[in-house]
Amino acid sequence: MARTMLLALWVVALMVSFATAAEGRLNVLLIAVDDLRPQLGCYGDAHAVTPHIDALARRGMVFERAYVQQAVCNPSRASLMTSRYPDSLRVWDLHTHFRKHAPDVVTLPQHFKNHGYHTECIGKVYHDPPSHRDRPSWSAPELLDDTRGVRGKYVLEENLRIYQPGGRPGREKAAATECAEVPDNAYIDGRVAEKALERLGALAEGAKPFFLAVGFRRPHLPFSAPKRYWDMQKRELIGEVPNPFPPEDVPKIALHNWHELRGYTDMPEGGILTGAQAAHLRHGYYAAISYVDAMIGRLMSEVELLGLDENTVICLWGDHGWHLGEHGLWCKTTNFELDTRAPLMFAVPGRATAGRSSRSLAEFTDIYPTLVELCGLPAAEGVEGRSLAPVLETPSATVRTSALSQFPRGGTMGYSLRTDRWRYTEWIDRRSGLAEARELYDHGNDPAETINLAGRTDHARTVARLSAELRERIGRGNGH
Repeated sequence: MARTMLLALWVVALMVSFATAAEGRLNVLLIAVDDLRPQLGCYGDAHAVTPHIDALARRGMVFERAYVQQAVCNPSRASLMTSRYPDSLRVWDLHTHFRKHAPDVVTLPQHFKNHGYHTECIGKVYHDPPSHRDRPSWSAPELLDDTRGVRGKYVLEENLRIYQPGGRPGREKAAATECAEVPDNAYIDGRVAEKALERLGALAEGAKPFFLAVGFRRPHLPFSAPKRYWDMQKRELIGEVPNPFPPEDVPKIALHNWHELRGYTDMPEGGILTGAQAAHLRHGYYAAISYVDAMIGRLMSEVELLGLDENTVICLWGDHGWHLGEHGLWCKTTNFELDTRAPLMFAVPGRATAGRSSRSLAEFTDIYPTLVELCGLPAAEGVEGRSLAPVLETPSATVRTSALSQFPRGGTMGYSLRTDRWRYTEWIDRRSGLAEARELYDHGNDPAETINLAGRTDHARTVARLSAELRERIGRGNGH
């Protein structure tokens, strides 16, 4: 009896200790934005009207050189949420769930859940078909994570007549843009914002610290946004596409035919866009960004109203960059800087570095261990990223000398290494391991990546050095 009593007292003491530790922990608000380029507002893009993202940047720290591990939705998000590289997960496409080859991996929210947090997901955080849901990650079922069968992408009848969610391939796309006199919640991101506000209020009253992930779908195609956000930009001031030509001496395998955009009914099946088409798309992209920015503003206002800004870490990221006609490309799916570089910022209560930015190289694999350290949780096993917490204390600090990205083209994998000065890409045959093509861009003198220097004899040493570093990283599982 005494032994049973002692055991019961030990269990109670353990529970009290666990609850006490949880009370002082920081909450996490993780905000994902689909297809968001980093050249926005605080990043210096004069065309983007993003007052709320800019305000969040002033409250936190912006990582100016943060890189995704693969510039397309599913691999990028799976890599971020597990802190594993695409090769480790064997996820390189839109269809493979990360648990197919890594069934026991502990995800970022799952790690928080395992340590006493209540975890929830609203909107697109993982890839958004229902088949990509991950129940072990969340304390409650995902909300608004699937837009099929609902009016989320389009509201105008001429587009809804064409749009057939869940229909045969190609029928889930209508026009590439939509401008309508409608309220914010006519589109999915407005409804995501409203649900997030509702859940924030409930979570703020909860007994547990929370990890809330909120995912917005714009500015992903179609560029659908209420008219007032289109009116925020003057199309004539956006100008023509800068640097609209492929890099000099670029291998063909580095480029693509922007198949994603061509699937929309008002886009050409081949050839280039007219100047008017390009201008309209660019206008639509910026309108969609301003729409999402306003939804983020609503979230931030609620965070402040509830007093959560004093005990909540906020992390905002875009799942990859995007081409708006540069290099003759639209959309993502390359290893160029415009696709692999993406927005990343952390706002941490009480940090003296608020409002600062850092040029320290960062990978999206680093988000997981960073949030774990900031919230005082035990380190997770098996993560392949590095915590950026030292940089959040000292913006000039560095935790890595290179950032690794990759993208497949059939039987060839393009691996791309970004260092302080260089971007080096090697297209490697997956069977033989031999390099089929190489790219080298000097960001010290050519930040727009207009000239491939890989074949020039005066850069042979640089190519050899970066190739060895790239092969070493790949050889040890894409690690540090």
